[in-house]
Amino acid sequence: MRTAFREVMAGDGARLELDVDCPGVLHPLADVEAGLSGRVVLPGLADDRHATGTLHIAPVARKRIRYRLDFTASDGRRLHLDGWKSIRYLRPVHSMTTLPATVTDESGRVVREVLLRFDLRRELGPMLRSFRLAGDALRPRWNGKPGRLEVWYTTLTDPVTGTGFWVHRELVAPSGGGSPYLHGWAAVFPPDSPPRLARFGPRPWPAPLELNAGEAGPLSWELEPRGASRTLFTFPRWAWLTGLLPAAQVVPRPSLRFHGRIRCGEREFPLAGAPGATAHIYGHGNAQRWAWLHADLGNGDVAEVVAAVSTRPGMRRLPPLPFVRLRVDGRDLPGGDPLLAALLPGRLRAELGLPTWRVRGRAGGYRLAIEVTQPPEATVAVDYQDPDGSPAVCRNSERASARIAVER
Repeated sequence: MRTAFREVMAGDGARLELDVDCPGVLHPLADVEAGLSGRVVLPGLADDRHATGTLHIAPVARKRIRYRLDFTASDGRRLHLDGWKSIRYLRPVHSMTTLPATVTDESGRVVREVLLRFDLRRELGPMLRSFRLAGDALRPRWNGKPGRLEVWYTTLTDPVTGTGFWVHRELVAPSGGGSPYLHGWAAVFPPDSPPRLARFGPRPWPAPLELNAGEAGPLSWELEPRGASRTLFTFPRWAWLTGLLPAAQVVPRPSLRFHGRIRCGEREFPLAGAPGATAHIYGHGNAQRWAWLHADLGNGDVAEVVAAVSTRPGMRRLPPLPFVRLRVDGRDLPGGDPLLAALLPGRLRAELGLPTWRVRGRAGGYRLAIEVTQPPEATVAVDYQDPDGSPAVCRNSERASARIAVER
């Protein structure tokens, strides 16, 4: 389970409008670190709607609630806000609603100090109404049945060097009833050299599922994802919850900012605010043919596309079905059921091929045109097996180009 809510604080013209994503069920005795995303307004300095950071909630264990946010100033500088509510039992209301904070630049120089308050009369009602409990869409789904494939993958791009990174983990439960195992691979895509791919595993399941750190041959990574955003359902929500389709994909963390580092042999790539996402797939195996796109469009907007031809008898002769979801200004487009958008007359159509593939058509009152080109010199080919032992090959690039047009 996860707890999500929205909090707004203001003072002297400054304002924080924050979405909080907290692991587990939040309670007064919690000592937990949650993700933050939202808007930071500092008069004359910044108005950034896409700040990200962390919230350490420990009102009893540590007697504080600490806010840390990274954001961009109006002049392009990267700034950091650090503040905490010091909980005092003799003044519980005042201490729980008052946030002194310091803003620093990348050198650590203090740029501004602010005092923010949570207005109980104005903001308590909206905050309480915003509370939501939801299942964690990254939790393992496998229920012990043979012939299942479960995948977790992370993709990101370093904004400084343009280097792309991809790490893919999958749990395979063989169709013949063999022992399940966890394996995967990672790849680095520098702009000045060919991509580098390395594998890890297999390891018997159950095994630790560490999504943000690991190593594969000469590659290693330590990632700290920041930001809070709700799950993006590329496939229909009912398909993910019921498993009625041969497979389904969701993006539990569609708009993250990664900090940390990636190492490739002697080379190291430090990360600070690298845009990326973490997705989850569960089903019976890979499609016969498929194409996939995750595009960070900036300002918290993303595009997700999966176009696939099933291996199921009777379905493998069908044209590829494109599932498309865009999140723009917090809204998911097109509206309605993604499967209907792929099936109805005048629907979306996909043309799969390399180095370029396309999705075009109408959905939910919008006309969409998406074209993706994967440069051969910046693409890796990964061969592996489905649960039934049949071979599969994935050709992926984290330096592809995409053109996305949306019209009413």
